[in-house]
Formats: sequence, C-alpha cells, structure tokens
Amino acid sequence: METELIVKFIMGLVALLSLLVFLLFLEPNKDKKKPDDAPKVSKDTNKVDKEDMSLGALVSIIKNKKSDASRLSYALDMILKYHGMVHRKMGLRAHRDFETYEEVLFILCRHPNANKDLIINFDRELARLNPDYKQEINDAVTKGLNSRGI
Repeated sequence: METELIVKFIMGLVALLSLLVFLLFLEPNKDKKKPDDAPKVSKDTNKVDKEDMSLGALVSIIKNKKSDASRLSYALDMILKYHGMVHRKMGLRAHRDFETYEEVLFILCRHPNANKDLIINFDRELARLNPDYKQEINDAVTKGLNSRGI
C-alpha cells in the first residue's frame, strides 16, 4: 500500500513538473507587435509625433541620411529638451548612456545635411547641460569632424 502511494505521489509531481515546464516555454506576448524604433513622421509638419519623443526615435532621425537641416535641428532640440541631462560620471569613466550622445555627435558631424551651426549649437548646449562631460563631448566632435575626410 505504501509503494502504491509513493508511485502516485511521484506521478503527480511529474505531471506538475511537466505543466510548469510547458508554462515556462509558453510565450503569451508572441502575437503582439513589437514597437518600431522608427519615428512616425507626419508629412505636413515634417516632425516626429509628440508621443514618440524617445531618444531612439530622435537618434533614428539623425541617422537617416535623407533628413534635411530642419528635421535635424528639430531632433537635436528635442534631444536637448527631453534627454539633455546625462547621468553623472562614475569616477573617471563616463556613464554607459553617454555612448548614445557620442554616437549622435559623431553621426551629426558626418551627416550630409548638417551645417556648422547645428553642430556648434548642439555641442555648446550639451556641454552646458553636462559640464562633467565637456572633454568627452569635445573628443566626440573632433572624431566626427576628422572622419569627414574634408
């Protein structure tokens, strides 16, 4: 009688374990769409929708080689307005989020529709908002301008 009870108990545990393993691999969000990083641009205003002011969406405008100077200016202004402050430095090292701003500066310097006013204004405002990162910002601009091959 005891062995029969032990066998039933083990079979119940195996059934429970198989149910839990099945639930582990079940993906409930499989049918939902993943949000795109591409910004939603209306053709009339040529600007990003107000609800999509994420840093990734604004960076994608700057990465787009077809963006004109007004769209670049708008994206840079929104980056400064909503994402201008970078986390404090961790000792001597820059915060890992600063890599995004270095990338923006580098891409901006290489962008075919970027002019000196856009680059200088963004450089100055970013350095004003983040005085700890002034040297890193200058280095990123220098690398971007040197990579232009002009």
